[in-house]
Amino acid sequence: MVSIKAAAAAALLSCCALVQQTAAQTSYPNRVVTIVSPTAPGGSYSIYAQLIALGLEKRLGKPVIVENKPGAGTVIGTNLVAKAEPDGHTMLLGASPGLAINVTTNKSLPYDVLKDFIPVSLFAMSPQVLMVNAALPIHSVADIARIAKEKPGSLTFASNGPGTVMHLSGEMMKRQLGIDIMHVPYKGAAPALNDVMGGHVSMVFTSLASAGAMVNSDKTRIIGLTTTDRIETLPSVRPLAEIGMPGFDSSLWYMVVVPAKTPKEIVDKLHHEIGVVTSEPEVRKKIVELGAIAIKSPPLAELQTFLKSEIERWGKVVQAAGLAGTM
Repeated sequence: MVSIKAAAAAALLSCCALVQQTAAQTSYPNRVVTIVSPTAPGGSYSIYAQLIALGLEKRLGKPVIVENKPGAGTVIGTNLVAKAEPDGHTMLLGASPGLAINVTTNKSLPYDVLKDFIPVSLFAMSPQVLMVNAALPIHSVADIARIAKEKPGSLTFASNGPGTVMHLSGEMMKRQLGIDIMHVPYKGAAPALNDVMGGHVSMVFTSLASAGAMVNSDKTRIIGLTTTDRIETLPSVRPLAEIGMPGFDSSLWYMVVVPAKTPKEIVDKLHHEIGVVTSEPEVRKKIVELGAIAIKSPPLAELQTFLKSEIERWGKVVQAAGLAGTM
């Protein structure tokens, strides 16, 4: 009799918990929603998070705030979200460096990207340009390959640090062209660009946002884009994939993710609502102004596959560069 009563009580508790969970999902959100930006305020992560937060706040009817949690190459903020309650009230504004590249460059991470997160929306791609010092006789990918082979050690490329997208793009180019060009790391994109413009370094892969006014400078020359397609803001610049490096693509992407085990109903809702927000003309315009391309997110079913493929793709680049487990 006792066991029957115990079983009945357990069933009742389980039923109550299920009812409470369903009610919470139905009333989502029922408190402040937080978007974590894993970098310092003022950068692209933070700006995109603010754009999405403003739009979501209007659509969800609850406050949506942005918390900047910088540190350890986005690991601190990312881990905070991985360990958060999976109820849709905490999400991460992530990107390819933190969600894909870090998986291989780091010796270990306090989370498993594929197991601890659910991708919700992929909303922007940020292309880079390959920019060279204008005084050099380089006008094409073929020129880079020729000079590197004819004059070994004469060409260099800058980056904002080892293991960054700027660095790995150069490593991808070296591998694809079968050349050896010395990497010159800096502590940021600005000093790297300045030294290319000043002729101290031959070339650099950099985002459109970082390139800024130098896109039209007489001290630098753009060779090509790192996207596989042309973009509206630079219609005359061809992708590197079309002019000597087939399939080359080292663009950054930005994605919203939530903790694993977040209820499907909430994930579906966020996928839809973020899609609406990022498709608004003013938001798309702002994304373009930041040097990126506003895109329509693939369906939820495809996002996990995309994330897995990006981890594998960048992992090969990291390993080829000898950077696996170095962070």
